[in-house]
Amino acid sequence: MGLEAWLLRQDWLTLAGWAGQQALPLFAGGLALLLLLLALAWWLLQAHALPLARGSGGQAGAVWLLGAAGLVMLLGAAALFAELAEHLGDGRRLARLDEAFTAALGAHAHAGTLQAFARLTHLGDPATLTALGVVVALALWWRGQRLLATGWVLAVGGNALLNPALKRIFERVRPEHAQGLVSEPGFSFPSGHSSSSMVAYGMLAYLALRLLPRAWHLPALLLAAALVAAVGASRVFLQVHYASDVLAGFASGAAWLLVAIGSVELARRRLLPR
Repeated sequence: MGLEAWLLRQDWLTLAGWAGQQALPLFAGGLALLLLLLALAWWLLQAHALPLARGSGGQAGAVWLLGAAGLVMLLGAAALFAELAEHLGDGRRLARLDEAFTAALGAHAHAGTLQAFARLTHLGDPATLTALGVVVALALWWRGQRLLATGWVLAVGGNALLNPALKRIFERVRPEHAQGLVSEPGFSFPSGHSSSSMVAYGMLAYLALRLLPRAWHLPALLLAAALVAAVGASRVFLQVHYASDVLAGFASGAAWLLVAIGSVELARRRLLPR
Protein backbone atom coordinates (compact mmCIF):
# COMPACT_ATOMS: atom_id res chain seq x y z
CA MET A 1 0.00 0.00 0.00
CA GLY A 2 1.41 3.39 -1.03
CA LEU A 3 1.79 6.35 1.26
CA GLU A 4 -1.15 8.19 -0.32
CA ALA A 5 -3.57 5.30 0.23
CA TRP A 6 -2.36 4.82 3.81
CA LEU A 7 -2.87 8.48 4.62
CA LEU A 8 -6.39 8.37 3.24
CA ARG A 9 -7.48 5.64 5.64
CA GLN A 10 -8.07 8.04 8.55
CA ASP A 11 -8.59 11.71 9.22
CA TRP A 12 -4.92 12.55 9.46
CA LEU A 13 -5.63 16.25 8.99
CA THR A 14 -7.04 16.42 12.51
CA LEU A 15 -3.97 14.65 13.83
CA ALA A 16 -1.69 17.02 11.90
CA GLY A 17 -3.50 20.00 13.39
CA TRP A 18 -3.14 18.59 16.89
CA ALA A 19 0.57 17.92 16.29
CA GLY A 20 1.02 21.51 15.18
CA GLN A 21 -0.53 22.73 18.43
CA GLN A 22 1.78 20.46 20.45
CA ALA A 23 4.84 20.99 18.25
CA LEU A 24 7.25 22.08 20.98
CA PRO A 25 6.66 19.22 23.45
CA LEU A 26 6.60 16.77 20.53
CA PHE A 27 9.95 18.09 19.36
CA ALA A 28 11.45 17.90 22.85
CA GLY A 29 10.17 14.38 23.39
CA GLY A 30 11.24 13.27 19.93
CA LEU A 31 14.72 14.68 20.41
CA ALA A 32 15.09 12.92 23.77
CA LEU A 33 13.93 9.65 22.22
CA LEU A 34 16.30 10.08 19.27
CA LEU A 35 19.30 10.64 21.54
CA LEU A 36 18.31 7.67 23.70
CA LEU A 37 18.01 5.39 20.68
CA LEU A 38 21.34 6.58 19.30
CA ALA A 39 23.04 5.91 22.62
CA LEU A 40 21.45 2.45 22.78
CA ALA A 41 22.44 1.66 19.19
CA TRP A 42 25.99 2.82 19.92
CA TRP A 43 26.20 0.60 22.99
CA LEU A 44 24.87 -2.41 21.09
CA LEU A 45 27.30 -1.79 18.26
CA GLN A 46 30.34 -1.39 20.48
CA ALA A 47 29.49 -4.03 23.08
CA HIS A 48 28.00 -6.76 20.92
CA ALA A 49 27.85 -6.34 17.14
CA LEU A 50 31.44 -5.29 16.43
CA PRO A 51 33.06 -7.82 18.86
CA LEU A 52 30.92 -10.56 17.32
CA ALA A 53 31.86 -9.53 13.79
CA ARG A 54 35.55 -9.37 14.70
CA GLY A 55 35.33 -12.75 16.39
CA SER A 56 33.91 -14.40 13.30
CA GLY A 57 35.80 -12.56 10.59
CA GLY A 58 38.50 -10.47 12.22
CA GLN A 59 38.80 -6.79 11.32
CA ALA A 60 37.38 -7.54 7.88
CA GLY A 61 34.19 -8.78 9.55
CA ALA A 62 33.76 -5.47 11.35
CA VAL A 63 34.33 -3.61 8.10
CA TRP A 64 31.71 -5.69 6.32
CA LEU A 65 29.22 -5.13 9.15
CA LEU A 66 29.65 -1.37 9.10
CA GLY A 67 29.52 -1.33 5.31
CA ALA A 68 26.29 -3.32 5.25
CA ALA A 69 24.74 -1.06 7.88
CA GLY A 70 25.76 2.01 5.89
CA LEU A 71 24.27 0.56 2.70
CA VAL A 72 20.96 -0.18 4.44
CA MET A 73 20.81 3.38 5.81
CA LEU A 74 21.69 4.82 2.40
CA LEU A 75 18.92 2.87 0.69
CA GLY A 76 16.47 3.83 3.44
CA ALA A 77 17.30 7.53 3.11
CA ALA A 78 16.95 7.39 -0.67
CA ALA A 79 13.62 5.56 -0.40
CA LEU A 80 12.28 8.12 2.09
CA PHE A 81 13.23 11.00 -0.19
CA ALA A 82 11.64 9.33 -3.21
CA GLU A 83 8.43 8.60 -1.30
CA LEU A 84 8.13 12.19 -0.08
CA ALA A 85 8.87 13.62 -3.52
CA GLU A 86 6.23 11.40 -5.11
CA HIS A 87 3.43 12.80 -2.95
CA LEU A 88 4.13 16.53 -3.12
CA GLY A 89 1.61 17.64 -5.76
CA ASP A 90 -1.00 20.33 -5.11
CA GLY A 91 -4.02 18.89 -3.33
CA ARG A 92 -2.27 15.64 -2.50
CA ARG A 93 -2.75 14.33 1.00
CA LEU A 94 0.84 14.95 2.11
CA ALA A 95 0.68 18.59 1.01
CA ARG A 96 -2.59 19.04 2.92
CA LEU A 97 -1.06 17.49 6.04
CA ASP A 98 1.88 19.87 5.74
CA GLU A 99 -0.45 22.84 5.47
CA ALA A 100 -2.61 21.77 8.42
CA PHE A 101 0.43 21.21 10.63
CA THR A 102 2.04 24.52 9.66
CA ALA A 103 -1.16 26.51 10.15
CA ALA A 104 -1.76 25.04 13.61
CA LEU A 105 1.85 25.60 14.62
CA GLY A 106 1.77 29.21 13.48
CA ALA A 107 -1.40 29.87 15.44
CA HIS A 108 -0.10 28.39 18.71
CA ALA A 109 3.69 28.98 18.77
CA HIS A 110 4.82 31.40 21.48
CA ALA A 111 6.98 34.40 20.60
CA GLY A 112 9.78 33.22 22.91
CA THR A 113 9.87 29.83 21.20
CA LEU A 114 10.10 31.43 17.78
CA GLN A 115 12.89 33.75 18.90
CA ALA A 116 14.87 30.80 20.29
CA PHE A 117 14.50 28.89 17.03
CA ALA A 118 15.38 32.04 15.07
CA ARG A 119 18.78 31.92 16.81
CA LEU A 120 19.22 28.18 16.38
CA THR A 121 18.47 28.33 12.66
CA HIS A 122 21.67 30.31 12.06
CA LEU A 123 23.63 27.13 12.83
CA GLY A 124 22.50 25.94 9.41
CA ASP A 125 22.97 29.22 7.51
CA PRO A 126 25.16 29.03 4.39
CA ALA A 127 27.50 31.67 5.83
CA THR A 128 27.90 29.73 9.09
CA LEU A 129 28.56 26.42 7.38
CA THR A 130 30.90 28.01 4.83
CA ALA A 131 33.00 29.49 7.63
CA LEU A 132 32.93 26.15 9.44
CA GLY A 133 33.93 24.37 6.25
CA VAL A 134 36.96 26.60 5.69
CA VAL A 135 38.14 26.40 9.32
CA VAL A 136 37.82 22.61 9.52
CA ALA A 137 39.47 22.08 6.13
CA LEU A 138 42.44 24.28 7.07
CA ALA A 139 42.78 22.61 10.49
CA LEU A 140 42.77 19.13 8.94
CA TRP A 141 45.28 20.13 6.28
CA TRP A 142 47.56 21.75 8.87
CA ARG A 143 47.47 18.55 10.93
CA GLY A 144 48.49 16.51 7.90
CA GLN A 145 45.07 14.87 7.47
CA ARG A 146 44.98 15.53 3.74
CA LEU A 147 42.57 12.73 2.88
CA LEU A 148 40.10 13.73 5.59
CA ALA A 149 40.39 17.38 4.54
CA THR A 150 39.61 16.46 0.93
CA GLY A 151 36.68 14.29 1.99
CA TRP A 152 35.34 17.08 4.19
CA VAL A 153 35.48 19.64 1.38
CA LEU A 154 33.86 17.30 -1.15
CA ALA A 155 31.11 16.35 1.30
CA VAL A 156 30.17 19.89 2.32
CA GLY A 157 30.79 21.43 -1.10
CA GLY A 158 29.01 18.66 -2.98
CA ASN A 159 25.88 19.02 -0.89
CA ALA A 160 25.97 22.78 -1.47
CA LEU A 161 25.60 22.01 -5.18
CA LEU A 162 23.17 19.12 -4.83
CA ASN A 163 20.47 20.84 -2.78
CA PRO A 164 19.89 23.84 -5.10
CA ALA A 165 19.68 21.41 -8.02
CA LEU A 166 16.95 19.43 -6.22
CA LYS A 167 15.06 22.63 -5.42
CA ARG A 168 15.03 23.58 -9.09
CA ILE A 169 13.68 20.16 -10.01
CA PHE A 170 10.69 20.27 -7.62
CA GLU A 171 10.05 24.05 -7.43
CA ARG A 172 7.83 23.82 -4.36
CA VAL A 173 6.60 27.19 -3.05
CA ARG A 174 7.46 27.95 0.56
CA PRO A 175 4.77 28.36 3.21
CA GLU A 176 3.87 31.91 4.18
CA HIS A 177 6.19 33.12 6.95
CA ALA A 178 4.95 36.47 8.19
CA GLN A 179 6.30 36.32 11.74
CA GLY A 180 9.05 38.79 10.76
CA LEU A 181 11.93 36.90 12.38
CA VAL A 182 13.39 35.40 9.20
CA SER A 183 12.70 35.74 5.51
CA GLU A 184 13.73 33.15 2.94
CA PRO A 185 13.53 33.43 -0.86
CA GLY A 186 13.59 30.58 -3.32
CA PHE A 187 11.96 27.19 -3.38
CA SER A 188 11.13 24.99 -0.42
CA PHE A 189 11.78 21.30 -1.19
CA PRO A 190 14.07 19.94 0.14
CA SER A 191 15.24 22.07 3.05
CA GLY A 192 18.78 23.28 2.42
CA HIS A 193 19.43 24.09 6.08
CA SER A 194 18.40 20.55 7.05
CA SER A 195 20.48 18.76 4.44
CA SER A 196 23.52 21.00 4.92
CA SER A 197 23.41 20.59 8.70
CA MET A 198 23.10 16.82 8.32
CA VAL A 199 26.19 16.72 6.12
CA ALA A 200 28.32 19.26 8.00
CA TYR A 201 27.62 18.16 11.57
CA GLY A 202 27.46 14.51 10.54
CA MET A 203 30.91 14.81 8.97
CA LEU A 204 32.17 16.52 12.12
CA ALA A 205 30.93 13.54 14.13
CA TYR A 206 32.73 11.21 11.71
CA LEU A 207 35.93 13.23 12.09
CA ALA A 208 35.55 12.99 15.86
CA LEU A 209 35.33 9.20 15.57
CA ARG A 210 38.49 9.18 13.48
CA LEU A 211 40.61 11.70 15.39
CA LEU A 212 39.44 12.02 19.00
CA PRO A 213 39.87 9.62 21.93
CA ARG A 214 37.15 6.99 22.37
CA ALA A 215 35.61 8.82 25.34
CA TRP A 216 34.55 11.65 22.99
CA HIS A 217 32.92 9.46 20.35
CA LEU A 218 29.41 9.08 21.74
CA PRO A 219 29.15 12.71 23.01
CA ALA A 220 30.21 13.94 19.55
CA LEU A 221 27.59 11.75 17.88
CA LEU A 222 24.83 12.89 20.23
CA LEU A 223 25.79 16.56 19.91
CA ALA A 224 25.77 16.33 16.12
CA ALA A 225 22.33 14.68 16.16
CA ALA A 226 20.96 17.35 18.50
CA LEU A 227 22.29 20.18 16.32
CA VAL A 228 20.87 18.67 13.13
CA ALA A 229 17.47 18.11 14.76
CA ALA A 230 17.40 21.63 16.19
CA VAL A 231 18.21 23.25 12.86
CA GLY A 232 15.60 21.16 11.04
CA ALA A 233 12.93 21.92 13.65
CA SER A 234 13.75 25.63 13.49
CA ARG A 235 12.83 25.70 9.80
CA VAL A 236 9.38 24.33 10.56
CA PHE A 237 8.76 26.50 13.63
CA LEU A 238 9.76 29.61 11.69
CA GLN A 239 7.43 28.49 8.86
CA VAL A 240 10.03 28.84 6.13
CA HIS A 241 9.65 25.13 5.34
CA TYR A 242 7.00 22.46 5.57
CA ALA A 243 7.70 19.43 7.73
CA SER A 244 8.10 17.22 4.65
CA ASP A 245 10.73 19.64 3.28
CA VAL A 246 12.79 19.08 6.42
CA LEU A 247 12.35 15.31 6.33
CA ALA A 248 13.43 15.31 2.68
CA GLY A 249 16.41 17.50 3.55
CA PHE A 250 17.42 15.06 6.26
CA ALA A 251 17.02 12.16 3.82
CA SER A 252 19.03 13.71 0.98
CA GLY A 253 21.67 14.97 3.40
CA ALA A 254 21.97 11.57 5.07
CA ALA A 255 22.32 9.84 1.71
CA TRP A 256 25.05 12.24 0.60
CA LEU A 257 26.76 11.98 3.99
CA LEU A 258 26.86 8.19 3.79
CA VAL A 259 28.26 8.34 0.26
CA ALA A 260 30.95 10.79 1.40
CA ILE A 261 31.94 8.73 4.45
CA GLY A 262 31.95 5.53 2.44
CA SER A 263 34.17 7.14 -0.20
CA VAL A 264 36.63 8.42 2.41
CA GLU A 265 36.78 5.02 4.10
CA LEU A 266 37.35 3.27 0.78
CA ALA A 267 40.13 5.73 -0.10
CA ARG A 268 41.72 5.28 3.33
CA ARG A 269 41.92 1.52 2.90
CA ARG A 270 43.38 1.79 -0.56
CA LEU A 271 45.79 4.68 -0.08
CA LEU A 272 46.98 4.56 3.52
CA PRO A 273 49.61 2.04 4.64
CA ARG A 274 48.27 -0.89 6.66
